[in-house]
Amino acid sequence: MIFSLKVLFLLWAVNFAPPFLAYLLREKWNAPLDGGRIFLDGKPLLGSHKTIRGVCAAAFMGVSAGLILGFPFWLGLSAGLLSMAGDLLSSFLKRRMGMVSGSVFAGLDQIFEGAFPFVVIAPYFDLPWGEVSILLVLFCLGAYVGAWFLKEFLLGKPYEAYPRSVNAWVRLRELRSCQITSNPLHHFLNFEDSIYYHIIMKTAFKLLGIYDKGQKNALKIQQREVTFTFPDLPPSFDNYTILFFSDLHLDGLKGLTEKLVTILREVKADLCILGGDFRMETHGPFAPALSHLSRVIPEIRTQDGILSVLGNHDCVEIVAPLEKYGIECLVNDARPIERNGDRLWVVGVDDPHYYKCHNLAQAFEEVPAGEFNIFVAHSNEVYKEAAEYAPQLYLCGHTHAGQIQLPHVGPLFTHSRAPRKFCEGKWRYGDMEGYTSCGVGVSGVPVRFASTGEVLIVRLKKSPNPGARDAAPPV
Repeated sequence: MIFSLKVLFLLWAVNFAPPFLAYLLREKWNAPLDGGRIFLDGKPLLGSHKTIRGVCAAAFMGVSAGLILGFPFWLGLSAGLLSMAGDLLSSFLKRRMGMVSGSVFAGLDQIFEGAFPFVVIAPYFDLPWGEVSILLVLFCLGAYVGAWFLKEFLLGKPYEAYPRSVNAWVRLRELRSCQITSNPLHHFLNFEDSIYYHIIMKTAFKLLGIYDKGQKNALKIQQREVTFTFPDLPPSFDNYTILFFSDLHLDGLKGLTEKLVTILREVKADLCILGGDFRMETHGPFAPALSHLSRVIPEIRTQDGILSVLGNHDCVEIVAPLEKYGIECLVNDARPIERNGDRLWVVGVDDPHYYKCHNLAQAFEEVPAGEFNIFVAHSNEVYKEAAEYAPQLYLCGHTHAGQIQLPHVGPLFTHSRAPRKFCEGKWRYGDMEGYTSCGVGVSGVPVRFASTGEVLIVRLKKSPNPGARDAAPPV
């Protein structure tokens, strides 16, 4: 029994290696093995999915897994290469049948890949053909399930109007954080958050006797106003106001929605931009957050509507419900705003922190060169990449200003790959102005210390002096 499992694990590991390496490396080193050659029938010899990288991955995995399982070096290497030989034969036959590269043919995709390694495995271990047949059937079943999961889940759209480009890395994270929402399964799949925040951190604050104080601090949201002056601001947008708030996490703290509603009732602006992170957790259902949001939206009064980007806590499935609330989501997209013949653009990208599916080239594609634009991302982590497209202003959130700060030290954590000087308030990088919001809500543990949530009014002013700019420290 143990021996049979070892053989199966070896073959499954070899089968798994090429798609796993493709998952990690994406488009790197993926030259097709056939060099793009066409066979006598006018069809590809093998197809673009059979790469030199895949063969090398299988050979390496055969050796590595074989040694771990106690098989000789040569046996693991032979199993890896023979398995790939069988896979290439399957691809060759599928091309002759007119099937495109990457298409699935149950049985044909697995049979040769599993059978060829037994040319060396069976005689070396003196395996009876009955046992070989059983192992081959089990291999084919396991390999088919793996291929089905890869094809249907990791390389397929979860629903018809999916706004992102399909990417296996992103899809795996979406499955973990969004598509598997039934309790308590999603907690087990995100156990690190559950243990760290809900057990360790929360317990520590309670033992210190400061948990209730931290919650009260988290409800002390301030309304702030910041002015940015630009010499190239279109004249019709002089004194234009943007209501910007991020990191709502409305379902994470009792009383937060009511506090936000009270503030928004007194605010008027030309445009509202939401910086993402609507729910408290990074996983599970988002319906409770939408329920709270439904009470907030009626209090937002803006002439030019409400725009939003997605954050690392947001499922892409939230886009459709948000649009029903009148919120336009910018998923690597741009929207022009016009006044009296003048125009500015708001450019928004998908989450750059966790899902890492931001695409600035796509987002800026329709923005004419030289036109005034405001770039919006959930986090500050793409400031260098953004500067290459020369936006005048970069609005973001995500950091919560650390949420917990120490005197003379600052934030304990920013959860950002950007330098700390970009993690709170006003900043500049080259010619690009920026502002990182402290956020409205709280993440992880519903407390704040030495940091305050904020609702921001961004006021755009046109400089009468073409050479004048805001007095922010240069980077």
